Amino acid sequence: MQPIKGRGAQIKAANPFLSAEYVTEHFEGLDEEFEISSKTKFFEEHPKKIINRVDSPDIGMDYSMNPYQGCEHGCVYCYARNTHAYWGFNAGIDFEQNIIVKPNAPELLEKQITHPNWKVAPIMFSGNTDCYQPVERRLGITRRMLEVLVKYRHPVGMITKNSLILRDLDLLQDLAKDNLVSVAVSINSLTEELRQKMEPRTASYPKRLEVIQKLSEKNIPVSVMVAPVIPGLNDHEIPSVIKASAERGASGAGFTIVRLNGEIGKVFDDWIRKTFPGKADKVLHRIQACHGGRLSDSRWGKRMRGEGSVAESIHQMFRIACAKYFKDRKPFEFNLSAFRVPAAQMELF
Repeated sequence: MQPIKGRGAQIKAANPFLSAEYVTEHFEGLDEEFEISSKTKFFEEHPKKIINRVDSPDIGMDYSMNPYQGCEHGCVYCYARNTHAYWGFNAGIDFEQNIIVKPNAPELLEKQITHPNWKVAPIMFSGNTDCYQPVERRLGITRRMLEVLVKYRHPVGMITKNSLILRDLDLLQDLAKDNLVSVAVSINSLTEELRQKMEPRTASYPKRLEVIQKLSEKNIPVSVMVAPVIPGLNDHEIPSVIKASAERGASGAGFTIVRLNGEIGKVFDDWIRKTFPGKADKVLHRIQACHGGRLSDSRWGKRMRGEGSVAESIHQMFRIACAKYFKDRKPFEFNLSAFRVPAAQMELF
């Protein structure tokens, strides 16, 4: 079966909420190849709210917001793939080519943060899929949401692997003046050949390092997120990623160890056996070694950090690199006191 160009997932995964569907189970047994289109489709959704409370103690923020569901970046390991099933799609190729957009997100954001009962707290942008994925260039929903945050001086955290964030330097600088924004750039390797296969529609690694440098030059707090670390595939690059990021102005770093819950395990297993057949078993066994013998892990405190000797070696490598390259760099703290809702706005309620 020929690889689907420009896509991470190479199969249609099963959707546990559907009673009947076409999926790819055993492609080698088909007389004809299962037709999968590489064209991206977009669907509009008009939710009643855009800010969601985050219950996970692993995340570090109380709220998140996602102007898009599904992500054209196509990162094969993405934990958000499972959430696409709630929309009637699958965690495989559907996640990358059936993108749900929320055009009313800016209006919903303004309505929620100006409500009398709203208590200001940093909001994660995005907690699920990348708010700067390719369609944002055309729709500009993320930018309009940032304009709302600027208007009310509301704190926000951002994570992305797309250089499109540089389009919004003016808004980010405005927020940074009052310590209202912190950006994390996701970089888990410096090997472009790996990125092209594992994260096919993301910005290149050199471009992401350039993003860190330009944000830093504009005094916008920026860190690097080395995530996910995939033992046996990119874990050896942790020191080099942290060093390159620190040299370009990153103030700190974070990391997670890959976990392959639900259908993501099948998507990743299929991908790595087709893409790196010689090391597939080694990588899968090392992932299992981090999660008690399984590819998946849902335990708070363990699911993103792993445990065991393989995980501990990753932790140690990360700690040593951070101590070496981020020495004397101060952690960022959000300013919660700048938030303002004009009296005229409050009268609407």
